[in-house]
Amino acid sequence: MKEQDQIDQEYRVEAAEIARPGIEPLIPIIPWPPRLRVSGLYAASRIVTPAIPAPGPLPIQPVPVAQPMPGMAPTAAAPWQIEELLPWGFLREELRLDVDGRYPQMMASGTLYGVLAKRVHWIARLTASGPNAWTGSIWFKDGDVASFPYTMVEITTTATFLSSQRKAVVRFSGGGTSVRTRTLAFKSPYFRQVEFEFDCATGVTATTHIGTHDHPNRPATLPGETLTIEEVYRRVGFDVRKSGSDSIVPIGDAGTNARWSDNEMHDAMQVYWSRFAGKAQWSLWVFFARLHEQGTSLGGIMFDDIGPNHRQGTAIFNESFISTAPTGDANPVAWAKRMRFWTACHEMGHAFNLAHSWQKQHPPDWGTPWIPLANEPEARSFMNYPYNVSGGQTAFFSDFAFRFSDNELIFMRHAPERFVQMGNADWFDHHGFEQASASPEPALKLNLRVDRAQATYQFLEPVVLELKLTNIGPRPMVLEKELLSMTDHMTVIVKKRDKPARQYLPFARYCHDMQAQVVMPGEFVTDSLFISVGRNGWDIAEPGYYTIQIALHMETEDIVSEALTIRVAPPRGYDEEFIAQDFFSDDVGRILNFDGSAILRRGNDTLREVSERFGDRAVANHARVALAAPLARDYKVLDMGDRMGEMASAKEAGGRLRRAAPRIEEARQLYTSALLEKKDQAIATLGRTDYEYYLGRFRESLMEHGAVLKKEPRDVKRDAKREKNGDIEHTMRVIKETLSSLKDQEPVSR
Repeated sequence: MKEQDQIDQEYRVEAAEIARPGIEPLIPIIPWPPRLRVSGLYAASRIVTPAIPAPGPLPIQPVPVAQPMPGMAPTAAAPWQIEELLPWGFLREELRLDVDGRYPQMMASGTLYGVLAKRVHWIARLTASGPNAWTGSIWFKDGDVASFPYTMVEITTTATFLSSQRKAVVRFSGGGTSVRTRTLAFKSPYFRQVEFEFDCATGVTATTHIGTHDHPNRPATLPGETLTIEEVYRRVGFDVRKSGSDSIVPIGDAGTNARWSDNEMHDAMQVYWSRFAGKAQWSLWVFFARLHEQGTSLGGIMFDDIGPNHRQGTAIFNESFISTAPTGDANPVAWAKRMRFWTACHEMGHAFNLAHSWQKQHPPDWGTPWIPLANEPEARSFMNYPYNVSGGQTAFFSDFAFRFSDNELIFMRHAPERFVQMGNADWFDHHGFEQASASPEPALKLNLRVDRAQATYQFLEPVVLELKLTNIGPRPMVLEKELLSMTDHMTVIVKKRDKPARQYLPFARYCHDMQAQVVMPGEFVTDSLFISVGRNGWDIAEPGYYTIQIALHMETEDIVSEALTIRVAPPRGYDEEFIAQDFFSDDVGRILNFDGSAILRRGNDTLREVSERFGDRAVANHARVALAAPLARDYKVLDMGDRMGEMASAKEAGGRLRRAAPRIEEARQLYTSALLEKKDQAIATLGRTDYEYYLGRFRESLMEHGAVLKKEPRDVKRDAKREKNGDIEHTMRVIKETLSSLKDQEPVSR
């Protein structure tokens, strides 16, 4: 393979360079003879061949190899094919090995591709275990993780000058299953292939290369070379191709002046980009123009976040501030060209879904990472602003090696394809994968569960998760008692398929008393999370598939759950579609979240309608619990009188607290219907934790008010009261039996 031979030659030359005295070489010197690079893409596919007759007795003497019969495929595999079966349901497997070459990250990642979009992605951090051998813990999984339980990987490579004979033997273990060994053939020294197209407006020059020594302010160890944008991304690990001939975009297409708006650039992309398509693909359009409509303050933009497929185009504005060198600069022309080159690589980095170095911890409305990030405000990376670091742009470029940070390299090389690929996940969606302070050998494991065999929810049915935190380490651990209730210690992400990810933001945050509890090895703690609605509105409402993932922030590490995918079924009929307009409201969301309200009348009316019209549906269980709770006890209501809403202060409005007396019989009927008539359905939809909680509240209410009823003197209504007492006593027995049976049952969950 010519590309591999060229890379190996470059690697040998770089490795043989002798550093000047007192200067640390940019590329480490290795002993002679240099070791061949083994990093790159390895792959294997399931081989499907027609059945062949069973062979007869072997002859004693060798015979010529028979030619295949007409219409029959040869039985021998080609040199690059590996005749080993993939796991059932998977057709192709890839390995990305990252242990040498440019900026090695000591990582390996792999993807198994199956039928019907089924796939699994894993990532492991490696340490050398011998010559051309590495081992490591798998710290990230994505996709159909249930079919990939492994926790450890061992990799051994065969290094040879003949590319066709290079291979990697991958051994998976752990996870309570048998060891699996795979042999994959070497495919490419690059991890993925990508296409770039560079276009420019009339009268504008595209800056796609730079002399690294053109400007005197540079690192002393920086090699002198002509560096292209393509080469920058090849060093990241992409096999960069040009998708077409670079073209000139007539300025007339932009309107009446030379300044471009986002919509104008989007239209220009559709017309001039030879690879444009309304779908995800490894292709990127880079457009050089004079100015954006904002003026000289905008040097570049990843503008294609307004259509259905984000991150497919970037623009660089040559006449913006990036062409104005600082006063007294030693070489203003070289400074401006370097800034245009940096800006192009920077904006293209956004198209690969990278955030700014200092904005990786960001407001939720920007888009939400799946796992926590750490800012890198001093990074010497294409993704950092030169003038943001200590010492400004002079300090930045004096130590800038025209590269991305290690965390950014890990993301672009090893993140699941949809996180990085142009036109796939939306801008600023999932880039947070690039850094989490998760231990490769965590002592705790966080599971997300739903109490049903299939994670499918009826339309209108709220989603309640069961959180399970297990001590998987060898020693007892001391945890905060309310750890799983402290949502301010969590990042909760909800993503509907083909939609931007959203961070679940609870309506309220609670300050718990910090009480410790000891969790022994193998023990676990559980809690529930009502996740359908929060301050963002309804995160889970429309029919479709949703992926949920949680990072629990501990003092020294983040415990990241595996992703859970659920499905919301479509409505059964027009009645459900019609009431959904009122159900998916802020009032109903708050009532369900806070287990009832005495003042949100419109929301209560909607829930009563749901309870009456859809009594057999799971949503009715939630509605009845929320309606029953305020009726089962004394309820304090702030009464603002006729001036409610006029004053900012309740005191100014003459507000007062009033008591709403309990309506115990109505509450009993609602609770009984919600919790006891269809117990299995109630447990499945409310979740086991919340179901037990509501039963306990129900029992407490009956004990209190049932005792009052028994102490009342008999009168003409004696029979009615006796009947009522009998109902309460019967209900109490049912509750007691139900609570007792729950202790002996394991949840049916996934």
